[in-house]
Amino acid sequence: MSTPDEVDRIVDAWQQERPDLDVAPLQVLSRVSRLARHLDIARREAFAANDLEPGEFDVLAALRRAGKPYTLSPSVLISQNLVTSGTMTNRIDRLESKGLVGRLPDPSDGRGILVQLTHSGKSAVDRALEELLSREESLLATVSKADQEKLANVLRSIVLPFDEESSGQEG
Repeated sequence: MSTPDEVDRIVDAWQQERPDLDVAPLQVLSRVSRLARHLDIARREAFAANDLEPGEFDVLAALRRAGKPYTLSPSVLISQNLVTSGTMTNRIDRLESKGLVGRLPDPSDGRGILVQLTHSGKSAVDRALEELLSREESLLATVSKADQEKLANVLRSIVLPFDEESSGQEG
């Protein structure tokens, strides 16, 4: 066994106090939870270094991934970001005030709009992504590429049923 960590100490304590329970899931999921906290800190720092909030980055990233002309409807952005329309409107307003996105009339819907990434927005999201990937690479520095691939596959098998469930509820 490798060097014990805080999760090992927690699991050992629970095994002492509640030997009637199988606390094995804590071995995995408590570590995933702790890693998620570290990832959240890394994300916030990467985005703050580029004057972005995590939700703002998510909107810019969705537009950037869409490819040229980096334009999506608010409903697609809502779906991709899993937020309410009010939250999305607030994010778009903030990004527009920073000059990172613009609103355009939707040529296929006379009453609708499209959100488009500006040149500044493209630069901001690209810088933030580079910073994020650097920080994420640091988080995984002790894990071999082969183990990262194995871990990604295992995590995919855990997350996929939840993703399928939530996509089945969309409308």
